[in-house]
Amino acid sequence: MSDVPMSDETMSDVPMDPHQVGQRPIFGDVDRYLLNEGRHFRLYDVLGAHPVTAGTGETRLAVWAPNANAVSVIHDGNGWTAGEDRLEPQGSSGVWGGVHALGVGASYKFAIETPSGTLEKADPVAFAAELPPATGSVVADLDHAWGDADWCRGRGECQDLARPISIYEVHLGSFKRHDDGSYCSYEELAHSLVEHCNSLGFTHVELLPVMEHPYYGSWGYQTTSFFAPTARYGTPRQFQAFVDILHQGGIGCLLDWVPSHFATDAFALGTFDGTHLYEHADPRRGVHPDWGSYEFNYGRHEVRSFLVSSARFWLDRYHVDGLRVDAVASMLYLDYSREEGDWTPNRYGGREDLDAIDLLRSVNDTVHTDFPGTLTIAEESTAWPGVTAPTSAGGLGFSLKWDMGWMHDTLTHMSREPVHRSYHYDELTFRSLYAGSERYVLPLSHDEVVYGKKALAAKMPGDDWQRRATLRALLGYQWLLPGKKLLFMGGELATWHEWDHERELEWSLYEHPEHAGVALFVTDANAVYRFFAALHSHDVDGRGFQWVTADARDEDVLGWLRWGRGGEVAVCALSLTPVVRTWRLGVPFGGLWREVLNSDSEVYGGSGVVSGDPIEAVPLPWSGQPAFLECRLPPLGVVAFVPHSGPSGAAGGGAAGGEPGREPRE
Repeated sequence: MSDVPMSDETMSDVPMDPHQVGQRPIFGDVDRYLLNEGRHFRLYDVLGAHPVTAGTGETRLAVWAPNANAVSVIHDGNGWTAGEDRLEPQGSSGVWGGVHALGVGASYKFAIETPSGTLEKADPVAFAAELPPATGSVVADLDHAWGDADWCRGRGECQDLARPISIYEVHLGSFKRHDDGSYCSYEELAHSLVEHCNSLGFTHVELLPVMEHPYYGSWGYQTTSFFAPTARYGTPRQFQAFVDILHQGGIGCLLDWVPSHFATDAFALGTFDGTHLYEHADPRRGVHPDWGSYEFNYGRHEVRSFLVSSARFWLDRYHVDGLRVDAVASMLYLDYSREEGDWTPNRYGGREDLDAIDLLRSVNDTVHTDFPGTLTIAEESTAWPGVTAPTSAGGLGFSLKWDMGWMHDTLTHMSREPVHRSYHYDELTFRSLYAGSERYVLPLSHDEVVYGKKALAAKMPGDDWQRRATLRALLGYQWLLPGKKLLFMGGELATWHEWDHERELEWSLYEHPEHAGVALFVTDANAVYRFFAALHSHDVDGRGFQWVTADARDEDVLGWLRWGRGGEVAVCALSLTPVVRTWRLGVPFGGLWREVLNSDSEVYGGSGVVSGDPIEAVPLPWSGQPAFLECRLPPLGVVAFVPHSGPSGAAGGGAAGGEPGREPRE
């Protein structure tokens, strides 16, 4: 065969059905070429364990181990004896393959014979794994009968970045549990999440990594199986059902994906064939200084194929709607968390990891080309330019980026005593200097409520009432600023305790009106966000935001306009002192304006400083606008007003381009 470049389309013309063992080699010339070029992005079609035609009890197996002397499959059927069920070299590809008597549900490992001994390794491309602490791989089929065709057809529209996107971040093992403390199943969790997210108005869930991990306390961030959902909550087909149930319930599903490092457990990827196959041999590049885990060798073409295939796999076989890529900054910088002399520069003498950059661009290009309408989201904590710029323009190609600066500055500001906040006013105003530089998600994530950082409500100063009021103000501020929204589970309940992965959420807090009121506020904030196009249609493009109060340092008050693509408008204000203020907010025209969100409403547990009647704008210039509203700002609260002309007119800030749904409460 001639060595001409082969595209994914060319590869797909070769029979890829795992049941067609007799019609194609286990790992053919096209596979070898693409793997070695770093462009085989469907490795899950040819590597791993694929059951042959139903009823035969046989499975086709293949594994990449180029430096092994021999490879065999060990399992219950051969007494876990190395050398019994051997695999054969597949040409010069470094892949070993064969067909052996293992049925669906059988546990297995690969026995890798090296010059220094035999290693027993889990399958890197296994679709399922044994329940930890067991470490074997499991033969699985992924033949779920999907019922989410309508969702998938409409995904591109509902995930358009001009639409409202609010994400509920979830750790499955501690969202809900059975009464005896045991884990709920994927399907049980899906039904609970659909009910909870729909009641609160969230559009998506984002799952902390579900890829198999031996240590539960890592929350999935120390991955050992990049193609297998954890067995703690069920089988792969049950996880497929999980996504299906979410979609049929109108909820999108995003997964955390961790290509930045991997666990060092002996049964997993490290020194897989006796050599540094997946990780760098140089410890200055191969071991993560913060976590003691292995870092991938992004410059190795086969590793690139492996990682892009993993990203693609979850969108292909599990229909997920996007990936949030963890710890991107640690991938981009060769000197990340390293002292001088502990890192090696790139070929130009710089600190940028050029191989990691190429990998991230490949992931984003592949995902967006093969699965239009899906999202990729970067957790990137530095000022790296162009994270969400297209790769064709030199960017990394992500759909969205977490705004870690907003999260840090805002939480710092709101955790201060009100009397001190005026001295740090720029913690709130600084974001406007860079808000249009990337397409942002505003995250209040799991990382902010663990390891002594306190729960969100507990971060706030004052008595319990003031803490809850400030939390509602924080959430309202988040929902009324430009940017997509993300809240970790429990924030809506104003929990006092840090997140504990060994316990379910404190659902009993719903029995307390003051806590249920915070959840009701989140519900209404989501309704306002979805209903009024002014609050979402320019979320990420750097337009549609305008200060009307950004100099009230002594009062710690902010005011801003939000504009929609059709001329819709809303005016919002945040007041972070525990006093009631009479305040003027500049607006672009006169007429009546009505309050559509106020975090101090008594139904939320507030003091009731609300504007029950529409307010007539005074047609006199103020704050650069031709008119102003004179309104009352509540203590430790946030408010939003829209023109009273109604939800259908452009000037009324209505739902044109917005998400259908009930109108927010009056």
